[in-house]
Amino acid sequence: MKKYFANLITSLRIVFSIALLFLKPLSHIFIILYIAAGITDMIDGTVARETGTVSKFGSKLDTVADLVMVVVCLIKLIPVIHIPSWLVVWIILIAMIKTANLITGYVVRKEIVALHTVMNKLTGLFLFLLPLTLSFIDLKYSGAIVSILATVAAIQDGHLSRTGSKKNVP
Repeated sequence: MKKYFANLITSLRIVFSIALLFLKPLSHIFIILYIAAGITDMIDGTVARETGTVSKFGSKLDTVADLVMVVVCLIKLIPVIHIPSWLVVWIILIAMIKTANLITGYVVRKEIVALHTVMNKLTGLFLFLLPLTLSFIDLKYSGAIVSILATVAAIQDGHLSRTGSKKNVP
């Protein structure tokens, strides 16, 4: 069981994320499940390292779980929050950089490159906190902070995936 515990935690993030699809956005139960999903994201890698069960599969599963959570949150939150058009354009540009990184990373390394850098972790933390702050921080400010972090992380990812460097990858 120890062998699969970290992947089980990661899989819970996928289950919690899908469950969010059936809840009212930003309701109490939505927030509780959202936080639970976020906690699984924070602990799965630590559990894998502590139990000596780090694997390529686990890393890829973590990336899939992150993607599922982001997509579900976009589906649920975009209709209930007003995103300024300049922020939408910025998000699209970040997505384009990340897509280009995936393509060039695959061309250079012959594998899907999903880097877990300090900048990606910091971006993920701020992105995770963003919906929890909507009631007291204007989205134009919190969105700009997350977008700055995401832009820097995406540029760094592109550099690291093309050069094959492991610098800044914990």
